Amino acid sequence: MRHCRQIIALTFALGLVFPAVAQVQPPAPAAPVTSEAPEATTSAPKTEPAAIVPVPAATPVTTLPHNLSPWGMFLAADYVVKAVMIGLALASLTTWIVWCAKTLELMGAKRRARLVLRAITSARTLAEATAALEHRRGVGVLLVKAAGEEVLLSLAALDHAGGTGLKERVASRLSRISAAAGRRISRGTGILASVGSVSPFIGLFGTVWGIMNAFIGISEAQTTNLAIVAPGIAEALLATAIGLVAAIPAVIIYNGFSRSIAGYRQLLADAAQGVERLVSRDIDFRSVPAEQA
Repeated sequence: MRHCRQIIALTFALGLVFPAVAQVQPPAPAAPVTSEAPEATTSAPKTEPAAIVPVPAATPVTTLPHNLSPWGMFLAADYVVKAVMIGLALASLTTWIVWCAKTLELMGAKRRARLVLRAITSARTLAEATAALEHRRGVGVLLVKAAGEEVLLSLAALDHAGGTGLKERVASRLSRISAAAGRRISRGTGILASVGSVSPFIGLFGTVWGIMNAFIGISEAQTTNLAIVAPGIAEALLATAIGLVAAIPAVIIYNGFSRSIAGYRQLLADAAQGVERLVSRDIDFRSVPAEQA
């Protein structure tokens, strides 16, 4: 009987436990919700790589690889462009040397010509002019001396042949002396004309050559980035700039010298005319009796 009672009690207890277990187990499906939550938290970091922007690779674009100062562009230029720049620089230097030398020469020549012209104008005879210019130098003095020499050479035939031939010979010698002086004072100005007319084209040649090299560099780099294109084009344009720097002063200086040389030639022409007047006066007074003179 005791065993029967124990079995019945055990059976009754099991009958109470199993329903309770059955009631507790249904909430188990909520576990996927807890398992999905970690997925949401773990999937959120997937958006983080999109927020990372690797900009360090683009920073070298902002800095040019060349030194764009005039000296830096010269050093980085092609050998042909360098030769063009050096030639233009030498041409510009030659222009300023000619300007300094020719300015001093013209100032001295015009000052001497004015002094000679003043002495010739104030003299009454060729002998007075020769005496006044005895210690002077210059083309005007040569004019007076040449006229005196021609008078001495023609003095023996002057009484028989008249003074017409003497005047022509004096005028011929004076014109040759004046022409030689004009050519001598113009020496060196042709360099200025050549520099002024040729330098822009030489600079343009350097520019064309430099731009060709720039395009070749673009094709080799396979990019049209300004950092690649700008240095080559800047080097090319520097050649044109140097050409203009050499040409513009040369043209201005040449025009100034042309006007100054024209004024100097006019002074020589006035001096030559004054000498001819003195010779003509001496010939006329030679035919006049001494008591009437």
